[in-house]
Amino acid sequence: MSRCLCIHGHFYQPPREDPWLDEILPEGSAAPFLHWNERIVRESYSPLSCARRMDGQGRITELVNCYEWMSFNVGPTLLGWLKRKVPETYERIRQADKASEERFGRGGAVAQIMHHVIMPLASLRDKRAETAWAVSDFQAHFGRDPEGMWLSEAAVDTETLEVLAEANIRFTILAPRQARAITDPGSEQYRDVAEHEVDIREPYQVDLPSGRSIAVFFYNGPVSQAVAFENLLADGGNFWRRIVDSSSEGLLSLATDGETYGHHFHFGDMALAYVLDQASRGADGIELTNFAAYLAKNPPRRKARLWEPSSWSCVHGVERWRSDCGCSTGGHPDWNQQWRAPLRKSLDILKAAVDRRFDEAGAAIFKDPDRAFIDFGQVVSGRVEEKAFATSHFRPKLSGESVGLGFTLLSMQKWALAMYASCAWFFDDLARIEPVNGLTYALRALDLLRKSGGQDVEEQMRRVLSEACSNDPAWGRGDEIWDKEVVPRRETSASLVGQAVIRLLLQDRLPEDGREAEARWSGVSVRVSLTEGSRSEGLAGDASIQWRHETMVESVHWSLEGFDPRNPLDCVVRVSQPGAAPEEFRPSSLPWKKQQALAVELAESVDEDAWSSGVRRNLGANALYLPFQEAQVEQTRSGSWRVLAPWMVWEWIERGDAGAPAAEELRSFLQTWVKEHEASSLGRRLGDRLAGMLSEASPDFGRIESMVRRAEELGLRLDMWPVQNAWGPWRNSGAEAVRLGRALGFAV
Repeated sequence: MSRCLCIHGHFYQPPREDPWLDEILPEGSAAPFLHWNERIVRESYSPLSCARRMDGQGRITELVNCYEWMSFNVGPTLLGWLKRKVPETYERIRQADKASEERFGRGGAVAQIMHHVIMPLASLRDKRAETAWAVSDFQAHFGRDPEGMWLSEAAVDTETLEVLAEANIRFTILAPRQARAITDPGSEQYRDVAEHEVDIREPYQVDLPSGRSIAVFFYNGPVSQAVAFENLLADGGNFWRRIVDSSSEGLLSLATDGETYGHHFHFGDMALAYVLDQASRGADGIELTNFAAYLAKNPPRRKARLWEPSSWSCVHGVERWRSDCGCSTGGHPDWNQQWRAPLRKSLDILKAAVDRRFDEAGAAIFKDPDRAFIDFGQVVSGRVEEKAFATSHFRPKLSGESVGLGFTLLSMQKWALAMYASCAWFFDDLARIEPVNGLTYALRALDLLRKSGGQDVEEQMRRVLSEACSNDPAWGRGDEIWDKEVVPRRETSASLVGQAVIRLLLQDRLPEDGREAEARWSGVSVRVSLTEGSRSEGLAGDASIQWRHETMVESVHWSLEGFDPRNPLDCVVRVSQPGAAPEEFRPSSLPWKKQQALAVELAESVDEDAWSSGVRRNLGANALYLPFQEAQVEQTRSGSWRVLAPWMVWEWIERGDAGAPAAEELRSFLQTWVKEHEASSLGRRLGDRLAGMLSEASPDFGRIESMVRRAEELGLRLDMWPVQNAWGPWRNSGAEAVRLGRALGFAV
C-alpha cells in the first residue's frame, strides 16, 4: 500500500443575497470591495486557481490550478455567484474537476448540502430536498453525478446518511471523533473507540437500516487544525515536512476551509501550491489522490458506527445550532448564546406554517407535492425551465392563476430552507449579520406564505423572538432586531418600482414616451414605461414586476413626486393597482445597503461614462503637446494639461510617441504626473485591457509587450494579476509569447 495524500477544501460563504433582489448588496466592512464574497474571491478563490510558484529571483515559474490536485466542495450559492460574477475563476474550477478526472480516474469536486443546513435538525422531506437540490446543482456545474457529499459542519445522523445513499452518494467526510465504534478487517464485531484509536488511513463502511451503506472518510484532525490555526501556511517547506512526518502507508487526508488559503493567511495559496507540487512529483514517496479515486481503488475493509447526531465543530453533537451549549468562536468569552433556542423555535413556527400551506394548496396543484418540492431544485439550478417543470409536475388544465400559485409555493419553500443556513447560529450574537440574514430569508418566506393565502404567523414569531436577547444592550431583544433590522429590508411593489425608476434616472436610461426600459436584478425585473406627456407634468407611467421562478406578472401605475437630481432619494413614489390600496414609498427609507447599492451604481456609471468620453475626446492631446520654446519649462496652461494627463498616459501606452512632436517633454510630463499620483485606477484599467487582449483568439503578443514596457517606462504600476493569469495558457506559443512572459515576470 502506498502513501497517499488528499487535501480537501471546503469553499463556502454565508448566504448574503437579498431574498427579494437575489443580489448581494454592499457590505461596508469589506470596502474597498463591494462585499465579502468579492473580497474573498480576490484573496483566496481566484489565487487558488492560478497560484504562483516562484524561483529564487522572485520570478514566476508556474501558475498552479490548485483545484486540479485537491478534493473540494463549493457551496451552491457561492458557485452560482462565481458563475455570474467571476466567470474566469468559475471556469478554472470546472476545468479542474475534469483535469482531476483525467489524472486520477475520478473528479475531485464533491457536492455540498444546498443551503448549508444542519441536516440532523431538518425534517426528512427537507433532508431529501436539500440533497436533491445539491445533486442537481452539482450536475448543472460539473456535468456529472456527484460521488461524495459534504455535510454542513459535518453534521450527521443515520437518517441523513440514508438520504445520501438514496441519492446514490457513495461517501462523505467526517471528523475522527464522530466514530463511536469500528470493526477490524474481516470481523463483524464492533468495538468502542476513542478518537485517537480510529485508523484514519482508510475509508469505513456505515451500514444503514434500509440495507444500504455509505463510505465515510475520517480526516486527520491535528494536521487540519495546524493548517487552520498554527500558521503552518507561513512556509510551504514547513507545511510539506509536517505532511511527510504525519504520513504512512494508506491515506493522509486533511479537511480545511478554503478561505484559509489567502484570506486567513496571506500567500497561503502559494504554500499549498508548493505542497501540491511536491506531492504531484511523488516527493518523499507520497502520491496525490482524491477521495473518490482512493475509494475506487480501496473499498472499505472496516465498518463504523457513529456518534449521532454529531458534527465537526460542536463537541455537544449539534447543540451549537439550537442551544447555549458553550461552543462559540471565543471572541467574547463573557457572552452567552441563550438566543440560539428562541431563534430556531421562531423559524420552526414559520416552517410548520409553510409546510401546512404547501401541502394544503399544493394538493390541488401538483401531481405529487413532495416530488415537486424535491425536483424544484432542477429549476433553481437552471437545468429545467419553469414551463417544462410545470408540464411534468403540475396537474393538467390549471388556470394561469393556479400555476402562479404553484410557483409561489415552491419559492416559499426555497426561502424557508435558506433561513436555516448554519451560520445563523455559529457565531456569538443574535445581532450579527448571519442571524439577521437568516431572519431576512424568513421574512421573505413569510411574505410568500401570506401571498399564497397561508396563515400569518409573524406575531407568533415575534413573541418567541422576544425571548432572545443580544449580548449588546444597544441591540435589545430579538423582536426589536426584527422590527429595526429585518422588516425595513422588505420589498413591496412600490419599493421595487421606486428603486427601478431612481436607478433608470441616475443612469440616464428613463425611456422616452411610448417606450420601455428595464431595471433588472437576479431575482426580479421591473419594466417601466412613461405616460405620454408626463415629463412636463411630473413623471408617471406603468410598470410590470416579474419575479424569477414565478410566472405571474404584477402590473401597476406609478408616479414620482419631488425628484431633485441633487438629492435623488428625497422624493416620493406612489403605486396603485386595481382592487388594492395605493402604496407610498420614500427612497430615503431604504436600508443603508440598498441606498449604497444605488450610490455605487451611480458612481460606477459616471466613472465609466467619464472615462469613455475622456478617451474619445482626448485622442489628439499628445499630438498637441507642442515642443517648448525659448526659456519655457512647462506647458502653457499646465493645470489644464494635468487634468488631461490620465487619458494622455493611456494614449502613450497604447501608441507610444507616435504623432507626438514633443516626445521627450511629453514623456517627462507623464512620468512626473504618474509619480505624483497613485494612479491605481489607471493600473487596474490597463491590467483588464491587456488581459482582454490576451483572451482574443490570436493575441498580438508584440503589441501587448510594448504596452507593458511603455507602462514601466512611465512608472505606472500595472495590475499584473489578470494579465499574468491570461498569459498562462500561451506560455508555449512561440518566441513573442515568451518575450511577453518575461516582461510579465515569468521565468520563461
